[in-house]
Amino acid sequence: MIAISAGVICGIIVAAYFVAIDQQAKAVPATNGGWPANRNRTSLLKQFEAFARPLSPRMPAQATGPLRQKLSRAGDPGNLTPAGFQAVRYALAALFAIAGLTIGLVLRLPIPSLVLAPMFGALAAFLGYMAPIMWLEQRISQRRHQIERSLAEATDLLTLVVESGMSLDEGLLSITERFHNALGDEIGKVLREIRLGRPRMAALEHMAESTGVADLHHLVESIVQSDQMGVPIARLLRVQATEMRRRQRQTAQERAAQASSRMVFPMVGCIFPVLWIVLLGPAIIQIVKSLH
Repeated sequence: MIAISAGVICGIIVAAYFVAIDQQAKAVPATNGGWPANRNRTSLLKQFEAFARPLSPRMPAQATGPLRQKLSRAGDPGNLTPAGFQAVRYALAALFAIAGLTIGLVLRLPIPSLVLAPMFGALAAFLGYMAPIMWLEQRISQRRHQIERSLAEATDLLTLVVESGMSLDEGLLSITERFHNALGDEIGKVLREIRLGRPRMAALEHMAESTGVADLHHLVESIVQSDQMGVPIARLLRVQATEMRRRQRQTAQERAAQASSRMVFPMVGCIFPVLWIVLLGPAIIQIVKSLH
């Protein structure tokens, strides 16, 4: 029965794969004597997304909105939509379930295989279903850390460019040329939105809201206020850069002050037991020999 269930799950995954390919082929529009449409193969993630399109209307808005925001903060990995991300979670859960069932059948334990295999399958399916969320949270944290570390230097560069007489757009472009990380990617998105006709301040506010970085949000708010009130933006950027440097220095000092307390647990848990074994080990051996 377990082998039949594993075979059925494998068959469903294979059928879903070919259905996604067929849907992608049908989605190519016909041209009226023009250039043929691009028929490059889409990635496996996009094929899973195409298969999950019927599920997207059933996803509640309360779950779709936060998930879309998380994907945006993670840098839109694979250009996935919430439905595509859910498809990846379901696929990984199915694959992990098959692996868990196989391990449960192969292992030789006192517990019967009919009980052990479903337990391993359920546990593996749960891990496969939660793994994409954990990876997404880790990617969000990594990108936020990159933005926080690069923001002060990028503000200094933007200040120098604006003080030299160039425009704010040219300053943003210089940031994208200098920083090839998450901050450069977000600034590049802002520049593309501006070229498409979106107002500059609206694009900056959307970037600050989508990244979720407090310092970047404060910087954008200051730029917007200076634009509305007519305050010279170069002076404001200089103040913001100085304030960011001060906050970074304060954060580094706080982490340095916490280092001593954090070192207590590794010392007590790892170093001291080894020292006691090295110091008292020979004496304990001699005592045991004398007792015998």
